[in-house]
Amino acid sequence: MHEKYDIIVVGGGHAGCEASHAASALGAKTLLISMNIDRLAQMSCNPAMGGVAKGQIVREIDAMGGLSGIVTDHTMIQFRMLNRSKGPAMWSPRAQSDMVLFSQKWIELLENTPNLDLRQDEVVDLIVENNRIQGVVTSLGQRFFAKAVILTNGTFLNGIIHVGEKHFSGGRMGENSSFGLSERLRTFGFEVSQLKTGTPARVDGRTIDFSKLIEQPGDENPEKFSFLQTPKLTHQRSCYLAYTSEIVHDILRTGFEKSPMFQGRIQGVGPRYCPSIEDKINRFADKTQHQLFVEPQGWTTNEFYINGFSSSLPEEVQITALQKVQGFEQAKIFRPGYAIEYDYFPPTQLKPTLETKLVSGLFHAGQINGTTGYEEAAAQGLMAGINAVLQIRDKEAFILKRNEAYIGVLIDDLVTKGVDEPYRMFTSRAEYRILLRQDNADQRLTPLSYRLGLASSERMKNFGKKQELTQEFLEYLNQTKISPKIINPILESCETSGISQKTSLAQLLSRPQINLQSLQPFLIFDFSQASEELIAETQEQAEISIKYSSYIQKEKEIAEKLSKHESTILKDDFDYHKLQSLSSEAREKLSKIRPRTIGQASRISGVSPSDISVLIIYLSK
Repeated sequence: MHEKYDIIVVGGGHAGCEASHAASALGAKTLLISMNIDRLAQMSCNPAMGGVAKGQIVREIDAMGGLSGIVTDHTMIQFRMLNRSKGPAMWSPRAQSDMVLFSQKWIELLENTPNLDLRQDEVVDLIVENNRIQGVVTSLGQRFFAKAVILTNGTFLNGIIHVGEKHFSGGRMGENSSFGLSERLRTFGFEVSQLKTGTPARVDGRTIDFSKLIEQPGDENPEKFSFLQTPKLTHQRSCYLAYTSEIVHDILRTGFEKSPMFQGRIQGVGPRYCPSIEDKINRFADKTQHQLFVEPQGWTTNEFYINGFSSSLPEEVQITALQKVQGFEQAKIFRPGYAIEYDYFPPTQLKPTLETKLVSGLFHAGQINGTTGYEEAAAQGLMAGINAVLQIRDKEAFILKRNEAYIGVLIDDLVTKGVDEPYRMFTSRAEYRILLRQDNADQRLTPLSYRLGLASSERMKNFGKKQELTQEFLEYLNQTKISPKIINPILESCETSGISQKTSLAQLLSRPQINLQSLQPFLIFDFSQASEELIAETQEQAEISIKYSSYIQKEKEIAEKLSKHESTILKDDFDYHKLQSLSSEAREKLSKIRPRTIGQASRISGVSPSDISVLIIYLSK
């Protein structure tokens, strides 16, 4: 077989699924090759999407026309908007999903995507000529040719699973590792390193005493991820909270002598913000307890994910310690926790499009770039799919800026700073958080994606309706004034000062003590032609726009000021060594990383503001 494609995507995880959908939706003839096409977009770790900053990414993917938000809405079993007590920049949607239905929905959508072929096989070699990708070779000896190839191999490249003193090859429990590609990429000059991640034991819910745990129900009025008309969640499953104790910690310590992490059998660095339980009790020895989140893995299953109890200790130590957690005295496990060590390729070897610098037409997306999390992987897959198609069509690359999307922050961080531990997105990584809210992802990204041809006309139509209604509602709030006699009793009940003359509803709404609900009795605005969902979105956007207008404007001005030099292009062949005014570290880092712009150069660790000034002065001359 010698089939020819425009794009070949290797790997069927979250990155691979979004990449193959984006490429085929843009009209490219695409092939997705996965070692197991029955487990596409498998939730290998916790059965959840979203969370702090991650929820913003899922909404951005959806606004761009990706599928992660749609799949989540169809398969969620609980929804919570995190950080509601804080400002809107921190509000982050999170959903528990039915992990089986999640994968099945992805398979259904991809099988019905035009221009997309699926194949179960393993890619073991790349076909490269004159530093240009030509195709792939599979374990069955088939050769498939393409103009671009996207590698999204996750944790499968030379993956090794560790449980106590036992270790064996695997990409995840029950599935084989992938061998050959790492070694092949080394021959092209790629730097390869290793990282580690892990997962906790899964417990039989019939053996948990939930009466001893703290119930965490979903939101009373659950929202969604997608801006399209996806199903609304009508009933939910609860999660639960549990806590470890000093007794639990003492039992876990008995397994340290057999721990692959402490005995040096694991060389890869693990995720700082999602450490194993043994790492936590070792690093935070003064803590007498740690929080555990007990999460159901679906609507009908009795299997529960014990978030916070990730471990690679011997299985008998895991279960003995777990049975000392209150509520888990009779616990039985379906499968033990384990750690997995895998190859990744430092992402400073990539262009901002996620194309590799060494092999033209070869893209990397997902955990192969040193990230962790379904959301980060899916975002990279989406962008790699888009840019692979644009490249083969000789069109301008699509690169999101840091003030346009969390996706822009993510990719810019990866390709300029690199990673020395699994990368996880946080709101603190974004300089323009108030601009990058979850509620306005469609406003920021849907018009851009529509021009690319990815966001559908239906999505653009929905966006237009929302924008028009929001603008009309804002005008109403600004123009409608209310007298002191009518509103002062309400203001007094909200513990804010009264007014002495007629004041607009918008002015009143700008007060921190007042919200739209407070003003509801005085709102006479015609929402009759809008759906309940559209009304809620419109009101939320209008309220945020009024309350935070000064902050939003300030961030826009800062972003515009910085963008003056942010997008100044640095040529690929720029000779940094000839600028003796640069520090030696800056010359070394800039020569190695080859940032695309001044903005990217400014975020490289070791490149100081004075180094950036030198570059700007030189370029201005």
